[in-house]
Amino acid sequence: MKRSEEITIRYFNFLEKHIQEVIMGIAPEFMELNEIAGELAVSHKHLTDTIKKEKGQHPCFFYDEKIIDEAKKMIADSDRSIAEIARVFTYDPSNFSKFFKKLTGVTPGEFRKQQA
Repeated sequence: MKRSEEITIRYFNFLEKHIQEVIMGIAPEFMELNEIAGELAVSHKHLTDTIKKEKGQHPCFFYDEKIIDEAKKMIADSDRSIAEIARVFTYDPSNFSKFFKKLTGVTPGEFRKQQA
């Protein structure tokens, strides 16, 4: 396996684990990309360049996408309020709604209605 493939796999595995730890309350907040690079023992630039080369997008794109996927599951599968869900994801509720809409085109409330 090429080193770039190994870094890419480790990045996605780390994201999966880290996002679950935030949701479960084990990690207090989402790490910055430079902190993740440090955990993977590569520079921020090397991580960014590698993920872009291997997957065609900036690592933040995939980070945000995974957070949104988990948020969508929680919105669709629970009766927690959007504000509660925002807090699980360490967001202020209004910032969470803006973040969610920017990535999905709908607000969390609209998304929930679509699932009904």
